Amino acid sequence: MTPRATTRRGRRRLLSGEERALWAHVVREVKPLRPQPPTGDPAEGVAPPVDGTPAPRPTSPPTMSLPTMTAKPAPAVPPSPPPLAPLEHKARRRLSRGAEVDARIDLHGLTQTAAHRRLRLFLVEAQALGHGVVLVITGKGDPDRLGGLFGEGRGVLRRAVPLWLAEPEMRSVVVGFEAAGRRHGGEGALYVRIRRRRDRGMD
Repeated sequence: MTPRATTRRGRRRLLSGEERALWAHVVREVKPLRPQPPTGDPAEGVAPPVDGTPAPRPTSPPTMSLPTMTAKPAPAVPPSPPPLAPLEHKARRRLSRGAEVDARIDLHGLTQTAAHRRLRLFLVEAQALGHGVVLVITGKGDPDRLGGLFGEGRGVLRRAVPLWLAEPEMRSVVVGFEAAGRRHGGEGALYVRIRRRRDRGMD
């Protein structure tokens, strides 16, 4: 493009040879105020190399994989002991008519520790012998009167024996219990139904 000069009247005229030479010299000496940005990928911020080969893309840092947490299995819940069952109606009727129990134990005069141990051994042996109903004599006692060994109140065994028979670890031997009839001591004794070995856990 040939540069042109403008006159006072607004008309354009062609530059003379001397003016064109001076204009070319000025253009060569002028430097741009801001350098031209490299013709690379602005999104990557990397200019292509001079030889024309594509510039390598920056690699992303390696991702750290967290260790997988395996859920621990819930602890096995032990089965609950079978509930206590009352004496069978037929067995209760036979006992009320005078039928004898398979075995009996008298805990009179024993401390709680000795009575508890004797009772457990008696019931385990009764189960081994195949007994169905046994009699446990505790005595009626008198809660308001002190006596017995080590200052234990009378009637302690009457209150403690039902608690021992209802213990979960005794359910493998004891099916149930209830107060005895008058012929066998009434409130001072208990009928205890023994669990048979072959149907343990089914009653």
